[in-house]
Amino acid sequence: MRRWRDVGLGGVVAMALVCLLTPAAVSAGPVSGAVVLQGPVPDAPKVRVTIDQYVCGKEKDAEDLIIGKGNGIKNAVVWVTNPPPAPTAEGTPATAMDQKECSFTPRVVVVGAGGRVDFLNSDRLLHNLHSVPKNNAPFNRTQPKGRTIPITFAQPEIIPINCDLHSWMRGWVVVTEHPFYALSDGNGEFSLPALPGGRYTLRIWHERLGTTTREVVVNDQGPTTVRVEMAGR
Repeated sequence: MRRWRDVGLGGVVAMALVCLLTPAAVSAGPVSGAVVLQGPVPDAPKVRVTIDQYVCGKEKDAEDLIIGKGNGIKNAVVWVTNPPPAPTAEGTPATAMDQKECSFTPRVVVVGAGGRVDFLNSDRLLHNLHSVPKNNAPFNRTQPKGRTIPITFAQPEIIPINCDLHSWMRGWVVVTEHPFYALSDGNGEFSLPALPGGRYTLRIWHERLGTTTREVVVNDQGPTTVRVEMAGR
């Protein structure tokens, strides 16, 4: 083992600088919060079902705006627009989107660029997957009961997913370019991966309420909590 006196003053300074500049030495803090609706909660509309009622039912919830406790907004995607240096989101585990009772479940999934979504069909009838993204390859695939269709998304983008056979069905795949993102739960709550101290811009997207941004400062004094309000439409 080398003793400190054998290193010399210059060596001690150099070693100290290495310790300060290594990623492990950079303070990082968790960022969590909630996305909430500003103003009164609108009535939840119903969608009339005209075909395949033996599986789909006679009407469906629109599900394009789901409000939970404290006016929390479900299915809002939160991500950092100026992320710190980090591995890309590629290689993140595959996620799944099912089709149950003629609805996409979950309605919104988030995957890193280069990641895969396994689309399932648990209904006892025929569906099809149809989407025309701008930055990713389009697809239009018929899907009988029990079939899984894996699709890889190469480029960051917000992508609507439709079923041509059941016009009310809508799902969303949000493809991100880095791992600093989160999806809000039924009460609008979310938690981002830990970020090094600094000033960041959060972008928040919701399919009905659009997009907003929020500045946040992360430090090493404890968790950073954010409350984001989105105006109803």
